[in-house]
Amino acid sequence: MSTTENAVTAIDTPPPKNARAPWAGRLLAGSRGPAFGLLGLCIALYIATPYFLTWNNVLNIVDQVTILGILALGATAVIVTGGIDLSVGAVLALSMMVLGWLSHHAHLPLWLSAVVAVAVGAVCGLANGLGVTLTKLPPFIATLAMLSIARGVANVITDGQQIVGYAPWFDNLSSTRYLGIFTVTSVVLILLYAAGWAYMRYRAGGRALYAIGGSREVARLAGINVKRATTGVYVVAGLLAGLAGVFLAMRLDSSQPSAGDGYELDTIAAVVIGGASLTGGVGRVTGTVIGVLIIGVLRNGLNLLGVSPFVQQIVIGLVIALAVMLDVLRRREAD
Repeated sequence: MSTTENAVTAIDTPPPKNARAPWAGRLLAGSRGPAFGLLGLCIALYIATPYFLTWNNVLNIVDQVTILGILALGATAVIVTGGIDLSVGAVLALSMMVLGWLSHHAHLPLWLSAVVAVAVGAVCGLANGLGVTLTKLPPFIATLAMLSIARGVANVITDGQQIVGYAPWFDNLSSTRYLGIFTVTSVVLILLYAAGWAYMRYRAGGRALYAIGGSREVARLAGINVKRATTGVYVVAGLLAGLAGVFLAMRLDSSQPSAGDGYELDTIAAVVIGGASLTGGVGRVTGTVIGVLIIGVLRNGLNLLGVSPFVQQIVIGLVIALAVMLDVLRRREAD
């Protein structure tokens, strides 16, 4: 085994089973805490409304979390390295508008327009990564600047006007259910998460991300190319934001420059609720799945209960604050 893998494995090695962690650490370790939270939320909503635990509503929740799930997968890798990406919602909107403009005004084939739209998302991610690694901008500032730039360009493309109407086959991809359960977008989401889980858990490159989040200097001394790995996670996050933009346009049958507004907060919330630490070095794809479902179930349940969208924003904000407080408590008891 190489020096790099030794160092990364040592950083990512769990404590011995007989080591007794404090109560909060035991409760919140891995994905158990979020899983219990999701179960409790589902039970509460089942009691509150008879419409929650129905087959059609369960399928509706899965469809609703597809876009958030794609964004959260990229954000998981970014947050594990100790970074943050505030631009995913704006990059999603930019990719949507590029898709619409190319297919409706430049008259490119729809499939080619979709490929270019995803590539635009990757370029935005590359700009974020280079801003963090080359110009040494804090991730918060680099991605905040991209948020403003991408949102502005998305509006400039059509002077703030939406583009409506795609080919019927494009819209059918998001609505047709195979085996009565899966849509194309949900299948793609499952495959992406399976690939992300395998990479983060079993590949040296995935374990290197945890080393970078734990200590960039230690990771560099261990032989990890920190700049390349850091840039890479932002590129992946941007690419997935572009893909999410294509899927959202597919679902809405339109491209809207205001799309994705607020997604950045939901994305970060899903990852943190899933057990990731904003300080880096901690996070799991399986935890992110649970975090995404918690956000999706919570929004769906509040809609079924007739709660105002404005009140929903307050609730989601409180959930974010609670998740961060639990993360702080977990880290304090781990020290």
